[in-house]
Amino acid sequence: MVELTEQTFEAEAIRKSMQHPVVVELYSPRVATGQDLSDALIALAAKHAGKFLLGRVNVDTAPGIVQALQIQAVPTVIALIGGQLAPLFQGVLPADQVATAIDSVLKAAVTNGLVGRADPVGGAAPEETDQTDPGPDPRFAAADEALERGDFVAAEAEFDKLLQANPADAEAKAGKSQAGLLARTSDLDPQVVLTAAAAPGATVADHLAAADLELATGQADEAFTRLIEQVRSRTGEERDQVRVRLLELFETVGNADPRVLKARRALMTALF
Repeated sequence: MVELTEQTFEAEAIRKSMQHPVVVELYSPRVATGQDLSDALIALAAKHAGKFLLGRVNVDTAPGIVQALQIQAVPTVIALIGGQLAPLFQGVLPADQVATAIDSVLKAAVTNGLVGRADPVGGAAPEETDQTDPGPDPRFAAADEALERGDFVAAEAEFDKLLQANPADAEAKAGKSQAGLLARTSDLDPQVVLTAAAAPGATVADHLAAADLELATGQADEAFTRLIEQVRSRTGEERDQVRVRLLELFETVGNADPRVLKARRALMTALF
């Protein structure tokens, strides 16, 4: 956790978001009810051990940031992923809802290839966190190392090894799907891919590439809709190829995500 000012915001938040996600809490000491939210965010930052950096902005001393971000109320929480701003929520939410919001940020960061770690800053983590947080899962060490060096194919292979040992491993399944998406999209030219998919007579491969690109850029609904339409219009082997890819994208986003639940219902309608 780091306190941000108008002088440090660009270097400590925007630039660092190119390496790992940065969650920014805009707060005011005058809002007493915001302390519960602050405590929840600080605990999550400690729990995730560098998967994101928590930056806190006192709006009373940073009017320039408030104006630039067009903040309407405090507390407000936003995320920076790859230099792009993603609004999360306003007001004080229950701790479980705050955790869900942070999980969505971490998934979006992995989807966009941001797998760096924030350096430890601020005070020591609470003692109870040290007792309960086991740190990074050693099972994923080889896959994490491959992701950090940008070798997405190798990361996918490492996750696959874990799934061969335990096909029910949900974390490994999600990791493999995310690494696979990164491997497929790392060399794509967005303009070429989307132009090809929009052309008359676009192939299944064109639409699969376009859906991958849409998901990798945060357009999950668009990616799901595209592939569901292909399920409706294709037959035989092509239809099954689209269905399998769609299920992989569901795993990438997370099966509990409301967008996935909605798309699964649409897929069932398209299939039957």
